[in-house]
Amino acid sequence: MSKATPIYDITPFTLLDYPDKTACIIWFAGCNMRCGYCYNPDIVLGKGEIFIAEALQFLRNRKGLLDGVVMSGGECTLHPSLIDLALEVKALGMKVKIDTNGSRPEVLKKLYKNDTLDYVALDFKATAEKFQSITKSNLFTPFEQSLSFLVEHKVPFEVRTTVHSAQLKAEDILSMRNYLVQRAYRGNYYLQHFTNNSEILEVMSDSNITEFDKEFSSPEVKVQMRKTI
Repeated sequence: MSKATPIYDITPFTLLDYPDKTACIIWFAGCNMRCGYCYNPDIVLGKGEIFIAEALQFLRNRKGLLDGVVMSGGECTLHPSLIDLALEVKALGMKVKIDTNGSRPEVLKKLYKNDTLDYVALDFKATAEKFQSITKSNLFTPFEQSLSFLVEHKVPFEVRTTVHSAQLKAEDILSMRNYLVQRAYRGNYYLQHFTNNSEILEVMSDSNITEFDKEFSSPEVKVQMRKTI
């Protein structure tokens, strides 16, 4: 691992991003998708501002104080030092949570093999029909592979979707829930409503939250609205 490799930044303390854990967030610059509603444009389009060596020193200074580390972005699985960094985190006695769009299932498999995949937040951007228009990518098949891998290997994970009423409708959410049921996902499916007036990647109209003020849950998948932060 090159300790001079830049990442982006660190949020030193959070109780919200890792369920039941006191954690910090390491933000990785760069992403292989271009979702218009993305509220981290500086991270997606920017370059690293701190270095791996600095991140490691930050973590060592908090050994025994933090339960876990959230690897986020951008898309953290694009970063060449992610796997080695995760190993260092585990050596410090902390757990690793990965926030990912699911586009690099091979990285998730390596993390799992190294016992450095404690929890995953998997972004489900859209149905296959709308995936390219929303993400500006052709990465739905890798997302499917990531979902299947997490389900089959019983990795603790949640699924989440950022919803904007100009892109997704109630019927889309029902289709996405049904898709998860068919793919044997059982657990929480979080909807994160787009925050109007946020700085985002593209110019978009305000989103109408009432579009999603419905009951979407099924016996297998519990759908909950969670505020985007």
